[in-house]
Amino acid sequence: MWFNFHTHSKYCDGKGELSDYVARAQSLNMMSLGFSSHAPLPFERPWSMLRERLPDYLEAINTLKASTRAVQLYAGLEVDFVPGSIKPTDFSGMLDYTVGSVHFVDALPDGTPWEIDGTHTLFQEGFEKIFHSDIRATLLRYLELTRQMVTTACPTIVGHLDKIKIQNTDNRLFREDEAWYREAMNDVLDCIAQEGAILEVNTRGLYQKKSSTPYPSPWVLERVLQKNIPITLSSDAHHPDDITNQFTETAALLAGIGFKSLMVLHDGSWQPLPFNTHGIILH
Repeated sequence: MWFNFHTHSKYCDGKGELSDYVARAQSLNMMSLGFSSHAPLPFERPWSMLRERLPDYLEAINTLKASTRAVQLYAGLEVDFVPGSIKPTDFSGMLDYTVGSVHFVDALPDGTPWEIDGTHTLFQEGFEKIFHSDIRATLLRYLELTRQMVTTACPTIVGHLDKIKIQNTDNRLFREDEAWYREAMNDVLDCIAQEGAILEVNTRGLYQKKSSTPYPSPWVLERVLQKNIPITLSSDAHHPDDITNQFTETAALLAGIGFKSLMVLHDGSWQPLPFNTHGIILH
């Protein structure tokens, strides 16, 4: 039995109704499903929820909760962290959980927040104009913002930790085995461990063919295991058909690294449950 707490529907940049995700989850005999549309931003972006739609989103989830028995449903949001502008804890009181993610790193000269996981053209613009084509400075700032999010406004789940690597095709910008990068990533993991957050293992880059490894990379996951950081598995689905995409393969990877359990929100609490390549093992 699988689960997923990172999904996007028509309320942001996903496809399909919330009920479509529920139907798909039921057909897959899933145990828990969480909705996590992109939270409203304090500036305009085509992929985030409009603030006026938030009440409808929460009401729709509550309605589905009341009418669904086969799979447990939970209300969440994927919330950006932009210092002084938006943070995961801004929404936590109205939700069952939050996914905290860094999509923006500082701003372009005209004040536009710079997206690091959009088109490569957009990435290149900020890389050159903000960081003067210094990849080390770029990545250190990205990871610094992730640390700041965790230590000042910790989400329930830290989302797609190293997603910025999608801009690093064929290691043309940096190598993940460089000492400075591994040290900076280690510092982030120490913060996550200290704050008690859950780290998601995100498969979206795999099925989108944007990365040959999940977010985060296997070497990062080895350190996650060493630090006893709890993990959950998600597909960051933007379509109901992707709700468990690449789960079997990624579960095999995690088991090979040495993970024994995955964190699942079930019966109202987060629980570490044993798994195999078919999902959670229920005794």
